[in-house]
Amino acid sequence: METKLVSYYSDSYSEHAALLSGQSVLWLQALRHAALETFAATGFPTLREEEWKYTNVTAIEKHRFKPVANSEAINAELLKTYLLDDMWNLVFVDGKFSAEHSQLDGLNNEVEFHNLAYVLATQPEKLEPYLAQAVSNDEHNFVAFNTAWFNDGLFLNIPAHQVLTKPIQILHLTVSPDCLATSRNIFVAGKNSEAQIIETFVGENAYLNTVVNEVFLAENANLTIHKLQSESKQAYHFGGTYVKQQPHARFQHHNFSFGALLARTDLHVDLETAAECSLNGLYLGVKRQHIDTHTRINHNKPHGISREFYKGILDNRARGVFQGRIVVAKDAQQTDSDMHNRNLLLSANAEVDTKPQLEIYADDVKCAHGVTVGQLEEKSIFYLQSRGINIATARNILTFAFANEMVEMVSIPTLKKLLATKLLNLLPV
Repeated sequence: METKLVSYYSDSYSEHAALLSGQSVLWLQALRHAALETFAATGFPTLREEEWKYTNVTAIEKHRFKPVANSEAINAELLKTYLLDDMWNLVFVDGKFSAEHSQLDGLNNEVEFHNLAYVLATQPEKLEPYLAQAVSNDEHNFVAFNTAWFNDGLFLNIPAHQVLTKPIQILHLTVSPDCLATSRNIFVAGKNSEAQIIETFVGENAYLNTVVNEVFLAENANLTIHKLQSESKQAYHFGGTYVKQQPHARFQHHNFSFGALLARTDLHVDLETAAECSLNGLYLGVKRQHIDTHTRINHNKPHGISREFYKGILDNRARGVFQGRIVVAKDAQQTDSDMHNRNLLLSANAEVDTKPQLEIYADDVKCAHGVTVGQLEEKSIFYLQSRGINIATARNILTFAFANEMVEMVSIPTLKKLLATKLLNLLPV
């Protein structure tokens, strides 16, 4: 990365640091300082790094993003479209909690559910055991950048044996031009607890949105996270979710990446004995969008089960990247893991780079992976045309059917309806 970009974010940090939460928390300031030094050493990831070789982030040099003290007016129609009914809603505007637009009534009082800035101002010691424990600044420099610059986020701590009766939606709405919206979320699920979380990212204008989730699942906990990234086509997005699972814990993740000019999602999961995870996703790119998904599943102990299924649709000059890596440690005998990535190219100029990896150090395992890249079948298009359907509609029907398999995996009705609507609106005509 060019030195001028590194120095901009490093040199301007002191100018904007007063806008960031936790200024009086000594251990947090030490953590931020170390993160800033890590980032300043090399800047954002480059094409020379193996896990970033297909994604060039130097485009953000065209902008100088910064946190905003006072946000622009909210687009009420946009908020109405994405704020889902029949759940608890936590809204962040330009990276800051908005109590005015949030709805938390009826949440069990035993569940700790606060925005991060509030916890840092009142009981920061509750965050110290978790912050930067699921992922370190050394993971890559977007994580270090997030650690230095985050201002707010969600701290969710579910006690043992608690089952949340409704999903929790975290809506990230970015409205101010050239905004740097940086969030950190801590999700802790106690023994035998259960919950569903929906992350929604939308916005207007050009901005940079980075969010890091650190997830801790105790024994036999069950957590599902749904992510809908539908940001402005001028925006840049980095989202990382890093999960630590104790024995017999179950984790599911459904990732829908439709927006942003350049978007990167990292999803890393560590499994202990007999833990299970399921990672599913759909990325859809048009025009010159670049959508990158990087997953890593670490089977550290025996009897773990993982399933991964991602689909991609690319049109025009869009580019998709899928890098899936499964690592089975020497002690992780009787691991059962399966990974598949299927891609549909709707244009001769569209491109996808897919790289599945298996690293197996145990000898008693069941592991497999598969990749496909193709186009719509002419026979299927001809069949629909023979039934009186024009070619554009025929292509849309087949493309929707390909994508809808991932939508049908979602069990929340209001979210499933929103996803289907978004998908229909995004399909090329």
